[in-house]
Amino acid sequence: MKETLLKILCTAIALCTAAMCCACGKETASTSKERDKKDIIKEITVYYGTYGSDADKTLEQRLDELDEKDPTLGPKWKSIIELWKKCNNDLDLNYNVLPDGLPETNEFCMVVLGFQLNPDGTMRDELLGRLTVAKECAKKYPNAYIVCTGGPTATEDREATEAEVMAEWLTDNGIAANRVIIENKSLTTAQNAIYSIDILERNYPQVNKLAIISSDYHIATGTLLFGAESTLLAEAAGKEKYQIISNAAYKTQSGALSTTFQAGALTELSGDRETSWKIYHNEYDIHELHPIE
Repeated sequence: MKETLLKILCTAIALCTAAMCCACGKETASTSKERDKKDIIKEITVYYGTYGSDADKTLEQRLDELDEKDPTLGPKWKSIIELWKKCNNDLDLNYNVLPDGLPETNEFCMVVLGFQLNPDGTMRDELLGRLTVAKECAKKYPNAYIVCTGGPTATEDREATEAEVMAEWLTDNGIAANRVIIENKSLTTAQNAIYSIDILERNYPQVNKLAIISSDYHIATGTLLFGAESTLLAEAAGKEKYQIISNAAYKTQSGALSTTFQAGALTELSGDRETSWKIYHNEYDIHELHPIE
């Protein structure tokens, strides 16, 4: 009887041990599972957007990981991070009009970023300020194109779009209609970049230099996103078709865009819209990620 009980006990222990080993094996397989590029890029944007340069060591690790996974995409994101730091730390603003010395040909295009319309579809003062700056820039560089970018944001008039109202104002104020390009689908600054560059690529192949026109607090974000989109579309980092060569700013009394917002916008550019929306709406939990090193 004792021998029988001992055999049963040994069998039970063996079965439990086998089950535990199996479970451990599954856990190991799960944790060693190859990480998706989207997850790595999300961590890159969120780490820098949250911690800034304090995350440099962690960023370097994630960028190296992305580089190993995709030797083309890794260098592009390294370039984007460098641009991000420059935009927020070393970007000079030109108030009211573009500086001298920019191209006098139609290879040059100004991008005027939109601003939410009033409920009835009319423009708010801040958007009128941006357009006033754009008009002065267009007069100074008469061969340049002007992109008006912004979609339907009037809550009571869904037919009205920022871009169309902006374009109408410019032509009513002396800018030739054949210079004005309308991008009227975008609802975010990331989409401004995506859709505007798509139109330029398809219809204006001669354009390769851009200037961002917006409110002063918005210039860095606009420069970052148009530069990042150009980098992501390039064959390789350093071979971008579009160079963001200057800016013109409308001076505002208030307004700010955080690096966290910029992280959401870059995440949107990468194609991860679910995460970007969480970041935009302050619903992303940074504690999901490992602490920075």
